Amino acid sequence: MRRFLLLYATQKGQAKAIAEEICDMAAAHGVSADLHCMSESDKYDLKTETAPLVVVVSTTGTGDPPDTARGFVREIQDRTLPADHFAHLSYCLLGLGDSEYMYFCNGVKVIDKRLEELGARRFYDTGHADDCVGLELVVEPWVDGLWAALSKHFESSRRREEMRRPLATAPDASWAAEPVRRESAHVESQIELLRLDDSGRKDSEVLEQKAVNRGQSSALIIDAESSLTRSVPRLSQASLNIPALPAEYLRVHLQEPLGQEGSQACVTSVGPVFRVPISKAVQLTTNDAVKTTLLVELDISETEFTYEPGDAFNVNCPNSESEVQRLLQRLRLADQRGHHVLVRVKADTKKKGAALPQHLPEKCSLQFILTWCLEIRAIPKKAFLRALADWTSDGAERRRLLELCSRQGAADYNRFVRDAGACLLDLLLAFPSCQPPLSLLLEHLPKLQPRPYSCASSSLSQPGKLRFIFSVVEFSPSTSEGVRRGVCTGWLASLVQSVLQAHGGKAQAAQISISPRTTNFFHLPSDPSAPVIMVGPGTGIAPFLGFLQHREKLREQHPDRHFGAMWLFFGCRHRDKDYLFRDELTHFHKHGVLTHLKVAFSRDAPEAGEEGPVKYVQDSLRLHGRQVAGLLLQERGHIYVCGDAKNMAKDVNDTLAEIISQEAGVDKLEAVKTLATLKEEKRYLQDSWS
Repeated sequence: MRRFLLLYATQKGQAKAIAEEICDMAAAHGVSADLHCMSESDKYDLKTETAPLVVVVSTTGTGDPPDTARGFVREIQDRTLPADHFAHLSYCLLGLGDSEYMYFCNGVKVIDKRLEELGARRFYDTGHADDCVGLELVVEPWVDGLWAALSKHFESSRRREEMRRPLATAPDASWAAEPVRRESAHVESQIELLRLDDSGRKDSEVLEQKAVNRGQSSALIIDAESSLTRSVPRLSQASLNIPALPAEYLRVHLQEPLGQEGSQACVTSVGPVFRVPISKAVQLTTNDAVKTTLLVELDISETEFTYEPGDAFNVNCPNSESEVQRLLQRLRLADQRGHHVLVRVKADTKKKGAALPQHLPEKCSLQFILTWCLEIRAIPKKAFLRALADWTSDGAERRRLLELCSRQGAADYNRFVRDAGACLLDLLLAFPSCQPPLSLLLEHLPKLQPRPYSCASSSLSQPGKLRFIFSVVEFSPSTSEGVRRGVCTGWLASLVQSVLQAHGGKAQAAQISISPRTTNFFHLPSDPSAPVIMVGPGTGIAPFLGFLQHREKLREQHPDRHFGAMWLFFGCRHRDKDYLFRDELTHFHKHGVLTHLKVAFSRDAPEAGEEGPVKYVQDSLRLHGRQVAGLLLQERGHIYVCGDAKNMAKDVNDTLAEIISQEAGVDKLEAVKTLATLKEEKRYLQDSWS
């Protein structure tokens, strides 16, 4: 059977799940896949690989390849490699990203560009799937077209091999010259190709992808009468194309506890984990503010944890205790919550390369695993829905689950599952006859991920302390009643209540587990005389507090040194409700650490004498466009943007392009190129989240 090498690099498990689906489908198309994580470099060798290469890669952070791809990328970025290093290699790539971030699908683009530079040949168009509108809009047609592309590649390779053999009658020479044709127009119409070698498109790529996504989304007809549990014609009467049933591969046994229960130390982590006490907590907003924002200070004096201003770190958090209890009750496992979970790979499984999930510790209780190890709030993927359908006894409920995971039900899946943020518990409550075994949950629920937070302090100014801030996330899911809190922010808010209520008195210090982030790039310029522009509305101000604390301390230590200007563009809703760190910022401004402080209040009426109609940080930037352009273009300043990726970061980027276009007298395209140059020079840095 003809084979291909299938590699994946994943941060949260999506790329791995898609690669495993491709692997499972391969045999039905007459080929076999050698599946490996990209980090398992001892199991494959691209320098000698003769089979076609298929790669599925996600993007993390603000455009970085995932952690599991870091070694691979570092290896192929070696500039001493010859231009024909991979001339023998044929490949194709599927990238996963989110167009709400500026560097959409950058993880796959970095690999794609470098493989091409090293002589590798692409045998199938690169797919860029957008989680903003639904990965499946690109993933499904891309995977459908992959098999035909592989078949053509194998046929073309066979013909070339025949041409090399001494034959009595030479074949038609056109065979050897025949290029590998592009996939069908149907597939091409659903895949947006974004080329890195098209200079000047780096910032327009996301806009083009959004236009494609809007077209795809508008083509999905949604009937107002349908719901999570109910479909309407035509879907309710349609023949369904459903995904293949995922092979079961885990055998689970619940054993009464014989020894000590596991602790948080059992939770798997890439790097070191530090258990630290909360030394202080302060509510920064008034009680009637739209969002509640809290400052938390950690005591790291007894640890080896180190950080620089601008760094981020991870917080290990548990799932909601009440949600875990409701899930246990729904699964009819409440009486066994304290039992140890013993997991083994089924001897007769049909899943290729089946292995125990690394995030499931041994000798831990069922409650511990559901609380600390599994992302029970994760939006179920279609493969999970397909598996749940086979454990649903009611015919109508089973049909609806099959519809939601089918090609024909893509619009309903997006509306009632993905966009609604439905989780496993929501589905189990909506479909009462669905009674899956515990093994199915362990196979499909991803690892509970730590949550990243920006350091809001400087260890030079506050040795032994680490501050961070967050707004408590609250939302009303359309799938259930009541209000839910964010997994981590809700837990932290509850955890610090005793400290908040102490009002200066002594409260017992709660402890949390933190770990350093592996990629930190958001740092002050190495040259302290370089001007700094900081843009951070809301909690986006966090890293800039560290910058300002650090700069103040350096000015004290080096009074004769020249320090560049520091501008801060901050924004909030109301001056009197959520103007975060007002006193600290006033202090920095008064003492010359912060040379310019510009604050925009989006919900307040302008006060007498205030400059222009300023509602948002981009309005402030526009108002001071001449100075901003001068700092960036003439004085080689650095600009930092931190906060919401969905709107703010893009609006700020567009505003900067407008400013450069106007002040430098160039067209919009040239301004976008200038911003791209600033990014390449690490003078335009973003730390954004959705």
